[in-house]
Amino acid sequence: MIDQQTVLYGVVGWPIGHSLSPVMHNAAFAAAGLNAVYLAFAVRDLAGCMAGVQALGIRGLSVTVPHKSAVIPHLDDLDERAREIGAVNTVVNRDGRLTGYNTDAAGALQALEERISLAGKRCLILGAGGAARAIAFALRDKVGALTVANRSPARGRALAQALGCSFISLDELHRVQADLLIQTTPVGMAPDDGACPVSEQILKEGMAVMDIIYNPLETKLLAMARSRGCVTITGLSMFIHQGAEQFRLWTGGEPSVQAMTRAVLEVLAPEER
Repeated sequence: MIDQQTVLYGVVGWPIGHSLSPVMHNAAFAAAGLNAVYLAFAVRDLAGCMAGVQALGIRGLSVTVPHKSAVIPHLDDLDERAREIGAVNTVVNRDGRLTGYNTDAAGALQALEERISLAGKRCLILGAGGAARAIAFALRDKVGALTVANRSPARGRALAQALGCSFISLDELHRVQADLLIQTTPVGMAPDDGACPVSEQILKEGMAVMDIIYNPLETKLLAMARSRGCVTITGLSMFIHQGAEQFRLWTGGEPSVQAMTRAVLEVLAPEER
């Protein structure tokens, strides 16, 4: 029952129709017995949006493409990890002061370390956006070597320089010897789920391949990687883990990861529940 005491949270981005964050977080609130609701907001006017968050007392936000870096000037405080990464995916409103955090880094690490050991891995990251920055900074001190590949050379080189690692263009991917490939671009996301950012030839048996896209649950990249004997890691695990950390920041409580996962799978793969 929504009433005058209902606490409001949401996700902001453009476009936003693909997001399953409302499904996940509303399931977490229900499982915890909280009088709270989480909505999706399609936002182009970011400055107006953030002023509205303060004016309306919206307690917290998830921030997605294309606002993860652009939101920073509109915040009062910034967590040190988010400052280093240069991207925010979580905003907490504490009595009108907006603080930015990045839970993508923790979510990605947990998803990867559930499946593989990172020590000594040669890691190739596709993309240089907010999620790529978060994952790259989280992995920098855990893997053996890091390489960034991006469609825009200027943006890719800037990230590589910030990390102290190498950059290559997408047409040079065949030259990289990688044990771990992490795909962070929107290529392959529904409704364009037939697209793939790399050729099949760079996928070698025994590689680990992670695609942070969670809709569809298995992207074309992951399907190709699985067929070539790679260890595949879907974006669902990162999505759930970063969302659980958001819940902790917003509420101070512990979420039901099981309820969150079940709710998302009901949409993505009802036959796998």
